[in-house]
Amino acid sequence: MKQPRVNNQIRISPIRLIDEKGLNLGIVETYQALEIAKERGLDLVEIAPLAQPPVCRIIDFGKYQYQKSRQGKGQKTKQKITEVKGIRISLRISRHDLETKAKQTEKFLQKGNKIRIEIVLKGREKSFQFQNLAKEKLQEFIQLIPVEVFIEREIKREGRGFNVIIAKQ
Repeated sequence: MKQPRVNNQIRISPIRLIDEKGLNLGIVETYQALEIAKERGLDLVEIAPLAQPPVCRIIDFGKYQYQKSRQGKGQKTKQKITEVKGIRISLRISRHDLETKAKQTEKFLQKGNKIRIEIVLKGREKSFQFQNLAKEKLQEFIQLIPVEVFIEREIKREGRGFNVIIAKQ
């Protein structure tokens, strides 16, 4: 992030001046604003350089920098990062194992993650006659998931098998 201009770095005149309490002091010449800031023992900081006229504020520059850094960190912590979790099943998976994976998928969905369900085909399963069976197995697995889901990306052939991406509704 680019550093704002402070005190004598501000060359443009006139400027719109805001004091430390947030009150608008109007449009004044830069040298007058610098004098006011020095009288109060604070800095003149250019807040909005692209505005007409530029907006400057009388504040303690160190405190201003600290607030900006805290504000940036606060925004980072508030961001929700959605992760794509992967669940792999095979064509020969048993019913009980499928139910166990469905429960694990539910836990991931409750946390707000997206799920990539991948069915891996091995050997002769890759042949055309098993492809419909693989798609049916994926549909069956999606039906077993106890929460409402929507399919974000349809069943698609990729690499060694098929996959689909789902998310909580």
